[in-house]
Amino acid sequence: MSRRRLGVEIGIVLGLSLGASAAYSVVSLANKLTREQTLSQQTTSLNNSLSDREVFDLIYQLMAVFFDLVPVALVAFLLWQTSRPHLGRLGIDFTRPGRDALTGAGLALVIGAGGIVVYLGSVALNLNTAVNPSALDTYWWTVPVLILRAVSAGVTEEVIVIGYLFARLRDLGWGRWQIIIGAALLRGTYHLYQGFGAFVGNVLMGLLFGWLYSRYGRVLPLVIAHTIIDTVIFVGYPWAAATFPALFGLPSA
Repeated sequence: MSRRRLGVEIGIVLGLSLGASAAYSVVSLANKLTREQTLSQQTTSLNNSLSDREVFDLIYQLMAVFFDLVPVALVAFLLWQTSRPHLGRLGIDFTRPGRDALTGAGLALVIGAGGIVVYLGSVALNLNTAVNPSALDTYWWTVPVLILRAVSAGVTEEVIVIGYLFARLRDLGWGRWQIIIGAALLRGTYHLYQGFGAFVGNVLMGLLFGWLYSRYGRVLPLVIAHTIIDTVIFVGYPWAAATFPALFGLPSA
């Protein structure tokens, strides 16, 4: 495939997924910075309700998860190999599930602890908005949907930003650290809507994930780590925010 065609393909994939998120994120940050309130006085809500009617909210949530994963199906289609492992170019095989799970859990522990420090410090320094990652109304299906959201985010980000981009940028002749840094900057950019702290934290996470992938070539531990981190944040946040409101930059009850 020619370099031009590769570049167009990458542009289309990112335009349908995380590249579009990055563009919206930059505009969202500009909107926040031009308001009268400081960043730390503003709140960014994730996982919002999509309807005031329970059954339609659930339908919309499930549809959102499904369509968020369509770009993942696209890159799997583009890089599918006839020989096994079929998704080897994306760093995906299922030969070591136990080891991948343990590695992912260890990564989640390290990154999760560091992420909390970066977030709290950036809010205190007025570099980040207060983030409410669980803005859904409370229904019987709220926790399962939040877990699905976490899985979707982990799969989408790691398969596209790590598996797909690393493969295609290598095809374009990029060097190892060019790819690692470029992918990390993209990861940070599509989190800018939360503030500068989220950008820095996600760039650091991207550098670590990129280095690990360039060395070991396995994306599943990264997907597992990302999913665990988001699940803990999405599901555990309501309890933590209610128990320690001041710590999260929220008004006490």
